[in-house]
Amino acid sequence: MGQGDYCKILTPALCRAARGYLDWTQMDLAERSGVSRSTIRDYEGDRHDVHRATEAQLRLAFETAGIAFVRMEGDQFGVCPKAVN
Repeated sequence: MGQGDYCKILTPALCRAARGYLDWTQMDLAERSGVSRSTIRDYEGDRHDVHRATEAQLRLAFETAGIAFVRMEGDQFGVCPKAVN
């Protein structure tokens, strides 16, 4: 049961960048996402990958806080504030 052509958006570096933009600690992200701080620490430190569902929880926490993930050249992603209408 593989993940097929799943395209991961949230890399460890983007996770750190999004936290930095929001001025969140790893504990802040853990509380808002429901993901343990140790999982966030290990992921951001490139110690292990995260499951699809965990990435979705982290992304939802960031997106709810006003972060947008944008596709850039070469299938790279960046973070920026969501546009306010």
